[in-house]
Amino acid sequence: MNKEFDIQSYMTRGVERVVSDAVRATLKNPRESAYMARFALASRAASRKRKKAEDAGQHIPPFLIASITSRCNLHCAGCYSRCNHATTDSEPVKQLTGEEWSEIFDEADELGVSFILLAGGEPMLRYDVIEAASKRQDILFPIFTNGTFMSEKYYELFDKSRNLIPVLSIEGDRELTDKRRGEGVYDKLINGMDEFRKRGLIFGASVTVTTQNIREVTSESFITEMAGRGCKAVIFVEFVPVTDDSVGLAPGDEEREYMKWQIDRLREDHSEMVFISFPGDEKSSGGCVAAGRGFFHINSHGEAEPCPFSPYSDINVRDTSLKEAMNSRLFRKLRDGGYLLEDHPGGCTLYERRDDVERILNNDH
Repeated sequence: MNKEFDIQSYMTRGVERVVSDAVRATLKNPRESAYMARFALASRAASRKRKKAEDAGQHIPPFLIASITSRCNLHCAGCYSRCNHATTDSEPVKQLTGEEWSEIFDEADELGVSFILLAGGEPMLRYDVIEAASKRQDILFPIFTNGTFMSEKYYELFDKSRNLIPVLSIEGDRELTDKRRGEGVYDKLINGMDEFRKRGLIFGASVTVTTQNIREVTSESFITEMAGRGCKAVIFVEFVPVTDDSVGLAPGDEEREYMKWQIDRLREDHSEMVFISFPGDEKSSGGCVAAGRGFFHINSHGEAEPCPFSPYSDINVRDTSLKEAMNSRLFRKLRDGGYLLEDHPGGCTLYERRDDVERILNNDH
């Protein structure tokens, strides 16, 4: 790894590229363009805050992932969250309240966090938290949703608050989507997309890339269909095998190389859309950007974790500030000990090195 590599500059450029791409993608929609232009200014201001903190020896990541509930109505095959018991069917207990999330969003804004990805469980089950997020106009909130809880109440909120960007999870065509997510889910997703387009609302799509759907979800026909329905961004997330019997679904080196080539092509051929690959786009960062290098994860109970795929924590934001959580002992050890700089099967360094993470967590110096 090049010792001169600057992760702060890399992540800052990444934020600015996404914003500039989004501005270009929304030029035909004056209301959306007006918000994106405003957010571009806010993003630059946030970047200056992070740079000032960096100069003072405090690293602030531009991204945060917030799992705002452990509840979900679907049982998607191979779901990492259910395998880690972070998502359950039981009634949630001791989860962060809407007020507590609101305080987290306030501090994130003050620190210079530009993007907070809302996840779950199914985040649309927490209208109170999403409504709180809508009031932080300087932060962009992609909402990773299974798309089954769209309602007039949400359409009105999204129309009023353009910093909320629904990102609908889809696996490709009807057969692939319903096979993994359940019968009838595909049709609900398509109906939701059509409603977004009719109302002039921006949305994106999230695809879990497996060995079974990699060619379908990167195909010209699939992307053209998504673009035609109004989708402005596609986020490709490599499947991470959190059980031994799902290892065969994880993309290998050959699939990752194919994926990289296809995304380069899509960015060239579909400049009206934004394409993000995770962890593919991390490669130029010199390794994994979890544990606060570029982002970290707060689960529904307030525990600060390196990443949703690495559900380990030694600090809770209920007991400390967000700024202190970003510098937890676990995060510092992972960042300083070189644990984030290796590639592993499935593309997830921390999942493959979970024994090391557990050892650090158990105070082995």
